[in-house]
Amino acid sequence: MDVKIEESWKTILASEFEKPYFEKLTEFVRGEYREHTVFPPANLIFNAFNQCPFDRLKVVILGQDPYHGPGQAHGLCFSVNDGVAFPPSLRNIFKELNDDVDKPVPASGNLTGWAQQGVLLLNATLTVRAHQAGSHQRKGWEDFTDAVIHRLNEQKEHLVFILWGNYAIRKGAFIDRSKHLVLTSVHPSPLSASRGFFGNKHFSKTNDFLIAHQQEPISW
Repeated sequence: MDVKIEESWKTILASEFEKPYFEKLTEFVRGEYREHTVFPPANLIFNAFNQCPFDRLKVVILGQDPYHGPGQAHGLCFSVNDGVAFPPSLRNIFKELNDDVDKPVPASGNLTGWAQQGVLLLNATLTVRAHQAGSHQRKGWEDFTDAVIHRLNEQKEHLVFILWGNYAIRKGAFIDRSKHLVLTSVHPSPLSASRGFFGNKHFSKTNDFLIAHQQEPISW
């Protein structure tokens, strides 16, 4: 199957695109875009991969679902388009960033700049029906993103995996901690942020690890 995705990822994931589950997933997603409003726009489904080629990847931040409101999702977890109000979790991410590395809260919630430095902003599910959170879960996306994490775990060294919330922590449970740094905390959602997200210092810990392994830190 010819999937429109950045070339290094196309090579790494080629066998995945030929599996029966991915064919079924593709049929489902095409039907959803035909019949419903679906986010992100179809040309941005693989934006996380297109902005962050495999050979430049240093950090993985794992989300769950794309935002399901108009104009928000653009294929990068936790990120929103320029000019869109910050969702609550993103507001808390920026608060922790400010407290951790003294980074001023940016004017835009667009995290493309992180992706282009080697941060894979990966949602477990890459599409969602408008205003229906979780509507594309258990259709095959989770199998695909599990395969992505397995490839990274096996084929890379000294990655940083940032797992916020129980869902992400469970999804990354198999990651080899002897090869990679795995940072975990509660989710940045307002429901949980005050119970351990604030003060987790994941941004500075990530950069300390990258520097220790002779890699450029991320300019958050």
